[in-house]
Amino acid sequence: MTTKTTQRRTTHRVALALTPLALVAAVAVALLARPDDPFDGHAITDPPFPPLTYALHTSLWWDENEAGKHLDWVRMLGYNTVKQKFPWTDMEPEPGTWDFSAADRIVQQVADRDLHLVVRLGQTPDWAAVEPGTATAVIDTPPADLDAWANYCGTVAARYRGQIRAYQIWNEPNLAREWGALPPDPVSYVELLAACSQAIRTADPAAVLISSGLSPTGNTDALALRDDLYLQAMYDADFQQYIDVVGAHAPGFGPPSYGPDDAEHDGSGRWFSFRRIEDLRKIMLANDDAARQMAILEFGWTTDTRNPDYAWFAVSEAQQAEYIVAAYEYALRHWTPWVGLTTLIYLPDPNWTEADEQSWWALVDPDGKLRPAFFAIAGMSKTCGDTILPERPPDHPEFSGDEPPRTCP
Repeated sequence: MTTKTTQRRTTHRVALALTPLALVAAVAVALLARPDDPFDGHAITDPPFPPLTYALHTSLWWDENEAGKHLDWVRMLGYNTVKQKFPWTDMEPEPGTWDFSAADRIVQQVADRDLHLVVRLGQTPDWAAVEPGTATAVIDTPPADLDAWANYCGTVAARYRGQIRAYQIWNEPNLAREWGALPPDPVSYVELLAACSQAIRTADPAAVLISSGLSPTGNTDALALRDDLYLQAMYDADFQQYIDVVGAHAPGFGPPSYGPDDAEHDGSGRWFSFRRIEDLRKIMLANDDAARQMAILEFGWTTDTRNPDYAWFAVSEAQQAEYIVAAYEYALRHWTPWVGLTTLIYLPDPNWTEADEQSWWALVDPDGKLRPAFFAIAGMSKTCGDTILPERPPDHPEFSGDEPPRTCP
């Protein structure tokens, strides 16, 4: 498949055969393909999210005593957005029986702090699963009835119309463990995406819709499908009509400057790189989707040296802090404006322990101690659209509560 960028590079070879008017047009097109804009960032003219939009993945659902403190940390860091799961299994534990208590509290607590909310939809209840009894055995499973799924999406969007900025529809469907232990199925995911998208657009047309973040993986088997292959299959199924923003995950494996070409040269898969999303952006360009923004729905570095599934790419706490700051700097230089929402993981679930691999990605350890990455992020400068928050020293009055924290608008 020939990309638009490649087509533009060949324009000058045929220019002499064009009419004068066509020649002018061809030169204009060629000039747009600037060497400093290899990802066609200039095509983003009306971004749903300012680049960068600093977001934190939070865990506010169960522990309301910790939720307020965690949201205050978000403001202390200078962030303006939180991403939070609204689990279907907790909101509709039985068909037609709804519990909005946790969701109502979170929406209000976020609004009270002038923060924006991005909600992740998913986590099918057992009664709605393709095979009842399997929902608790995997992370998530597709619903048997898309009408029930759409009703969940539409019910949430109608109740919180105008209060939720964006919805992430599902998570990592290219992994069997997030797809009912079934082989990844991009066509079925797009059907699920369409049902949810249509329900939300009816209930809250202003909400931004984001496709699921895909897990970077080298597998092409029943357990997982490579993220680039899965994304192309989604395009083949015309998924883009159901979303405003393409979601992606960018977990760190090495320094942020280490790219897919470097990983491939070193004998690893191209997915083994924080910059893997550059490959995904190229797929967007090849499918004439340059004007659509991307969102990083998860990124970070793990310090887990206990779990063998993660220990092989774990970093020290000092490196975690250094790499996260460098990742933001890289994104600002190279990925704006085509990357807007940029979601760091995590502010932790208070119930996590060292046995939970997620806890090692977090900015706070299970004992409540703030890790070096927290302080590094709090002090770094931030560019959010036209607003710049300058670097802050550790003794800045905002950190002691003597001054209110400044956040991105």
